[in-house]
Amino acid sequence: MEKEKTVVLYPGLFVSHFVPMMQLARALLDHGYAVSVALIDPAVKEDIAFGAVVRRVAASMPSVRFHTLRAVKDTPKLTHDARFMVRYLDLLSRYNERLHDFLFSMLARNVHTVVVDSVSNEALRVVKRLGIPGYTMFTSSAATFAAFAQLPTILAEGGPSFKELGDTPLELFGLPPIPASHLLGEVLEDLDSDTYKATMALLCRIPEADGTLVNTFESLEARAVAALRDPLCVPGRVLPPVYCVGAFVGSIADAGVKERHECLAWLDGQPDRSVVFLCFGSIGTGNHSEEQLREIAVGLDKSGHRFLWVVRAPASDHPGADPDLNALLPDGFMEQTNGRGLVVKLWAPQVEVLRHKATGAFVTHCGWNSVLEGVTAGVPMLCWPLYSEQKMNKLHMVGDMGIAKEMVGWQQGLVKAGEVETKVRLVMESEEGSELRSRAAACKDAAAVACNDGGSSRLAFARFLADVANRKDRACSEEVGDA
Repeated sequence: MEKEKTVVLYPGLFVSHFVPMMQLARALLDHGYAVSVALIDPAVKEDIAFGAVVRRVAASMPSVRFHTLRAVKDTPKLTHDARFMVRYLDLLSRYNERLHDFLFSMLARNVHTVVVDSVSNEALRVVKRLGIPGYTMFTSSAATFAAFAQLPTILAEGGPSFKELGDTPLELFGLPPIPASHLLGEVLEDLDSDTYKATMALLCRIPEADGTLVNTFESLEARAVAALRDPLCVPGRVLPPVYCVGAFVGSIADAGVKERHECLAWLDGQPDRSVVFLCFGSIGTGNHSEEQLREIAVGLDKSGHRFLWVVRAPASDHPGADPDLNALLPDGFMEQTNGRGLVVKLWAPQVEVLRHKATGAFVTHCGWNSVLEGVTAGVPMLCWPLYSEQKMNKLHMVGDMGIAKEMVGWQQGLVKAGEVETKVRLVMESEEGSELRSRAAACKDAAAVACNDGGSSRLAFARFLADVANRKDRACSEEVGDA
């Protein structure tokens, strides 16, 4: 009897990275592969949302084997602060031997490949030591991946640090100019800081993978994809093959949530494409100050448009705390907007909301998963980046994709009520808003084509599986030859 073909996935400790990798697991199952997931114990991260998502997904995917790696002693809890990346990468290195032991125990199960989260790419050295093909999964855009691949070569040529460049545009191969200030905060640190050094070391390891799966589809980012395939992208280095296998979107993280959310019933009663949806990412990361919440409320009220707004307590409060809407929002706001607006605490089923016929626009923090959810729903967007690579995503959404407008006040630290009102009116009422809507609808259609039989993403996934099989066959032949 032929042994089952197994793929091992090694996701990171982020909801936004874990969920697309579990959608990859579903795709692998559909192609007849067995899937095992190696996990660092979610308890090491002070993020109740991540642990809850892992439990729900594991319960909803009984065909996938989930294995929590044996704990490393004296592991400090991870908190989101200025040194998070340094501690996170140190944690991953501590678990390398645990991962090695797990993979070694799995060899009898005919492991074809290991796919690691791109932030965990140091683990590829463990994978290669065992003679297993090793790939990474990049859960943001192809454009961001192209930028990350090029950053280490820029400073190698000398010149000022990214921090010193400020808003000076970086000219990167195959990409529009990117202000240095829009890069990851970790590379805007001083050159001698631990955070900067650890992040750049991470980016320098990009070419070590046998290939990279990117959660995008080719027609959405044609220029960036072409750049990644050009030898001039990173002079002197060969980038591994890139497989654009997305868009991986869906409500897999909401598995086990059986009751229909109240906001969906409210949307059922609204006219088509009449509601502005505001949501800013996972619990604990998309928080605004009390002043900012009030500005949003006044702007929404004055716009006169219907809205569905997910509100979280300010970041200074306990993450995930139940917000006191009466204390946070202007006096009388809830009464004045009753029927026209709905404020939801903490969370809403974003994919279902975006795909609802009543939703007409999306105010987003530009996290890549949210961008793809907006794209596949065909909804025009208003960009309000907060952290990570979201400023870079904003550039591409407003520029090459042409599906969004920017809330520029984020650059001064406060989006005023007047801008909220003006931009909501723009996307919902103006000719420019209609053009955004048309391009968003075209992107939705393109995403469907890419994911259908014969589409670019389906073909890319088949190419990935064929490359894995070829590497596995070569490895087996070499073992026979050595014997």
